[in-house]
Amino acid sequence: MLDRRSLFAATAAVGSFVGAAFSSRKANAAASAHTYVNGTPAGDVELRGSKGRIERLPTLDLESKHDFVTGFRTFHKKFNRPASKRIEKLLEEKGLDPKGKYSMEQVNELVEKDPLVQMSARTWISNQQITWKILQDHFHENADDYIAEMEAADNVGPGTLELNPDMEIPKYTKHEIHIQPGGYVGDEFAGHIYHYGTNSFYVGAIGDNEQDQIHIGVANRLPLPEDGKVKRVLVMGCGTGQLTTAMAERFPDAEVWGIDVGAPMVRYAHLRANDLGVKVNFAQRIVEDTKFDDGYFDIVTSYIINHELTQDASRAMIAEAHRVLRPGGYFYPVDFRSGGDTGRAYGQYRRWWDHRWNTEVWSREYHSLDFDGEIEKAGFTMNKETKAALPGFGARHAVKKA
Repeated sequence: MLDRRSLFAATAAVGSFVGAAFSSRKANAAASAHTYVNGTPAGDVELRGSKGRIERLPTLDLESKHDFVTGFRTFHKKFNRPASKRIEKLLEEKGLDPKGKYSMEQVNELVEKDPLVQMSARTWISNQQITWKILQDHFHENADDYIAEMEAADNVGPGTLELNPDMEIPKYTKHEIHIQPGGYVGDEFAGHIYHYGTNSFYVGAIGDNEQDQIHIGVANRLPLPEDGKVKRVLVMGCGTGQLTTAMAERFPDAEVWGIDVGAPMVRYAHLRANDLGVKVNFAQRIVEDTKFDDGYFDIVTSYIINHELTQDASRAMIAEAHRVLRPGGYFYPVDFRSGGDTGRAYGQYRRWWDHRWNTEVWSREYHSLDFDGEIEKAGFTMNKETKAALPGFGARHAVKKA
């Protein structure tokens, strides 16, 4: 017997079915009753099935475009070494140490008119812009379908969803980080767009993540509290919920929460966790004020969000993590190493254009902050022996004193 994924995958081979399915779904969205049947969302937009954990994009045309921009990111890796060598050569020509440490401004002034280095940056940013556009265009053109799907999932489980439409959104969160149109709070399909878009640029940065393998790896590498007890877990700034869902899979008997300022992000996270059959609780809240009781959690973690916060917000997040953790619980924020405004030239240039052209507005504040020192100031004890949960990033295992 074919299950729903196999059925849709098989019938999707007929192109006319895909077009007709979208038209008929728009006409019949109101008739879907917005209920789940045997755990399957009645309004589920899954016209071409799934590849493991990831739902295939609904048309071959869209999937082909997305495959192209993803492939281009792989190709773009070949620009990195020549650009790096070119910067070293420019430093040598100026009588400077090519292996020395420099500020972003120093490196940018050196390379701002160099065609090779600028081509490397321009092609990356252009590819980023195209990636977002093809996804945003699709979700907006088929808005009725995806809104109906989210409405069908909002109030059903196995997990829960809390939205707070009257919540005051902090101004610093309204920037279009990664030049994603609308950012995390300004587009109702921000979660959909972010998920597929980041799957693309992961390939050019860390590696493939279509099956959440990077987030699952992080969840499985996080340490246990010394007493081994994990009853409650909080992921701050959970985004589309990939780490949160992975934590719930690692600790299936625990109460797992993911919070994020972006309603579209947690709404999509809830939809996806339910589709995967994983019980997770998502809420639209801010990391500075989670609304949880003192000492409620055994583990508080986050995934690459602090470089997207102001320094004040990061400090407030650290203090809030300390408040909601029980004695002996730990805080483990996964993010880049920080604590300096200088570094090797090519890395500083990449950080510059990421800040300037990829709208990483707060990354400079983050990198100039002694983040580990701020964690210790909040009353945590840093466990220096723990390895990085995400290889290549900071290892921050901060234990709340008993």
